[in-house]
Parts: sequence; C-alpha cells; structure tokens
Amino acid sequence: MARAFRVVMSLAVIGAVAYGAYATRDRWLASAERLLGYQTASAPGQQAGGERRGGQNQGQGGGGRRRSMSQFSGPVPVLAADAKADDVPVYIDGVGSVKALNTVTVRAQVTGKIVEIDFDEGQDIKKGDVIARIDDGVYKAQRDQAVAKKAQDEALLAGAQRDLARFQLMVKSASGTQQQVDTQMSLVAQYTAQIQADAAAIESAQATLDYTTIKAPIDGRTGIRNVDIGNLVSSGDATGIVTLSQIKPISVLFSIPQQQLARVNAASAAGTLSVQAIGNDGQTVVDNGTLGVVDNQVDPTTGTVRLKANFPNEKLALWPGAFVNARLLVETLKGVIVIPSASVQRGPNGTFVYIINQDQTVAMKPVKVRQQDDTLAVIAEGVAAGDKVVTTGFARLQNGSKIEISKNADQATPDAPAADDQAKPVAENDPQSGQADANGGQRQHHRHNGQGGKGGQGGKGANGGQNGEAGQDGEHAAGASQGADSSGNSAPSNSSAAPTQQQ
Repeated sequence: MARAFRVVMSLAVIGAVAYGAYATRDRWLASAERLLGYQTASAPGQQAGGERRGGQNQGQGGGGRRRSMSQFSGPVPVLAADAKADDVPVYIDGVGSVKALNTVTVRAQVTGKIVEIDFDEGQDIKKGDVIARIDDGVYKAQRDQAVAKKAQDEALLAGAQRDLARFQLMVKSASGTQQQVDTQMSLVAQYTAQIQADAAAIESAQATLDYTTIKAPIDGRTGIRNVDIGNLVSSGDATGIVTLSQIKPISVLFSIPQQQLARVNAASAAGTLSVQAIGNDGQTVVDNGTLGVVDNQVDPTTGTVRLKANFPNEKLALWPGAFVNARLLVETLKGVIVIPSASVQRGPNGTFVYIINQDQTVAMKPVKVRQQDDTLAVIAEGVAAGDKVVTTGFARLQNGSKIEISKNADQATPDAPAADDQAKPVAENDPQSGQADANGGQRQHHRHNGQGGKGGQGGKGANGGQNGEAGQDGEHAAGASQGADSSGNSAPSNSSAAPTQQQ
C-alpha cells in the first residue's frame, strides 16, 4: 500500500513539474532561443507584441484571428441626390401576348391535285397574289357545258319567237286561233327563263374554275406550307395549304386589374391612349402603339379586364404568340417633386427621408409618397425642390448625424471597418492597427492547449517573411520567420517575451 502511495505521489510530482514547465515554456524557450542565436535582436519585442495580440484573442476557440471591431466615430459617408420638380408619366402595367392583326388559314375550296405553288415560306405577300394552283381540267369542262346549254336554249327561244310571230299573223287573217298564240307565248317565256338559268350555271362553273387558282386574301407573311406539288387537297382539309398572318401592323392583348378600369375609361374618353411594348429587360421600349379596344366584360375568375393595343411593328420586334409587357399611359403629372426611390425609408410611423442640412448633418423628415416605382418616387408632402436627400448609407444614420457626401458608392458603405494591407479588418481606434513591421521582423504566436481550434498562423512581416504555425491541441511547434530588412537594420526592443495567460 505504501509503495502504491509513493508511486502515485511520484507521478503527481512529475506531472506538476511538467505542467509548470509547459505553462512557462514561452519564458524559457525565448531564453534558449536567444542563447542558441535563433532570433534577431528585434524578435523579442515583436514576439511580445504578437503574444499580447494573441492574449487578446483567447476565449474564441479559433485563436489568433479576432480583432476588436470599433464603431465608426467620424462623419458617416453617404450618397445624396437633389429633389427636383419634373413631369412624371403615370403608367398602368400589364402582361399579355402578341397576336397577329389578322390570321388566315388558306384552304382549297375545290377538290383537286396541286400542280403549282407560287410562294416561298416566310415570304411577305400582298392581297391577290397567287399562292397555289389546282388542276382545273374538270372544272373547265363543266363551264363549257354550261355555256353550250345556254346556246342551245337561246336557239330554242329564237324558234319559239318566230312561231309566235306567225301565229299572231294567222289570227289577224282569221286562219289561226288565239289559243295557238297564247300557247306559243308561254313557250317563249319558258325558253327565256331557261336561258337565265343557263347564265347562272355558267357563272357558278366559272367561279368553281376560279377557285382552282388560290390567291392571298390579305396582306401578310406566309408560314410553313403544309402541302407539296402533287398532293390532293379539298375544302375539308383542317391544316390547309399555309397560314397567312398580318404582322405589320400587329396587336397585343394584355390584362389590367379591374380596379384600374374606371381610370382607363376616363382617360380614354379624353383621347387616344398610347401604349408601350417593353422588352425582356423591363426597360427597353420595343415599339409604341395605341389602345384599340377595352373588352366589354371583366373576367370573374381573375378580376382582370383585357385590352387590345395596335402597333405598327415596322422593325418586326413583336412576333405573334410571344409574351410581352405592355405599359399604358393614362396620365402625366405636371411639375411634381421627384426623388430616387432609394431615398424613401419606412419606419414605425410611416415613410420618411433624410434631408441634408447646410452644416452637413441630416434631419429625418416624414414624407407622403404619391406614387413610386423602381427608380423614382413622387413626393406629395415633406420635400421641396432643391432639397438634398440621402440615397445610400443609412446603416449608421440617425437624426442629427454628421455626414460626408461621397463621390462613389464604394465609399458610402461604413458598415465594415477599414482593412489592413493583408485584407484583414482593423478597428479604427485600435492603437496597434497602424503599427507594422517596417523592417520585416519576426512575429510568433504560440497557442496554448485550451484555446481549441487548429493551426493558428503567425503574423507576417511588412516586407515578407515565412509563417510560423502553431501545432494542434497542445503540441507546440516553434515556427520562426525571419523578415528581410530593406535597410539592413533591425528594430531594437527592450521588452522581453512574456508568457501568454493560460486558461
């Protein structure tokens, strides 16, 4: 039992000595390094400074990276803009689709074989231009039959009229009867009506013959043809020969909320309203047109009403079937106060802006916004023409704050402190933030067990050096980096390296 006690006590003493040596390792390691000549004369002071920074970083778990972030104490950099009086158009936006002003599916009106196609796909053609021709042999024969039948009936009518004249002479000479005259007059009238029927048959046959030549019913552009030469077509074909669309001019169907309907009707009663077709970027005006018609009913499922606008489409920027944003101009506000939309802020008491005073301070002023879009806000109350308002840099502003108007957006971001030459944030009021090793001396950072994390790196000299890395979880690696002094001198220091506090 006594032997076991002595063993335990020996182990405890050895552990206490080892712990003490570990806790004071910075002191005796620095002395050993000086004896062995591993450090320059400036290293102890630099090491002490590095360890003082390391001591400030304890408690984070990562070690050697955190620096205190101070509050910005100088004037707040902001961007500003002037309020001005201007004429502002009032638009109502809608989403719709492009539709051809007229669309015709060209079909055959008679049955027959295609013998000729007289258009190219995608060609612009005029009304009356020949599109295709159908074999017309049968239809010419039918017309010739109608013409021959009429000639036959005309000959019969002529004979009946001559007989009627003879019967009338016979009645006058008492050699004939009145009954014969009346019968012959009826026959003449019958042949006359037959000739009229023959004329109508000729017209019908001619029209059928004309249908074998298919012509464009409107001005427009042809699409992709559905038949080729030699195909048999008829009036019952659903696809037709080709689709002809009138795209110059063209129309756009779009919808607006029903709440805007009364406003549109009132503006439309005063004159024709202009409509803009907006491109995919939401800003570019593709084409300008006019409002054609407002639908006579509201869609009860969506609560919207459809509108149709017509565009000249001279540049063919609009294409049938494409989706497009339409912007309807209903009013123009004359001489109103406008500011950038970014200036308008919202708080518990409503909207407000920061107005810049002559003494470079800001005053928070409530405003009444009449209307607002992505770029401009129309102010009804609270801002006058010529007032300068803040547009960017609100994070540190409050009523009465001192500001500095920046020239670019990068300067008007005071939320992050300045960065040193190694892109690490530095507190503005840190007395050590402005100190750098001008001669490129050595910096070491020893990390103790208990700080957690892995591998904190030692600081770099201003003129370059090699990084010393701390080991993992209690293992100490003395990484030394020697900076090259541009002048050949080392910065003297009388301070000795103090051990870092152990947690």
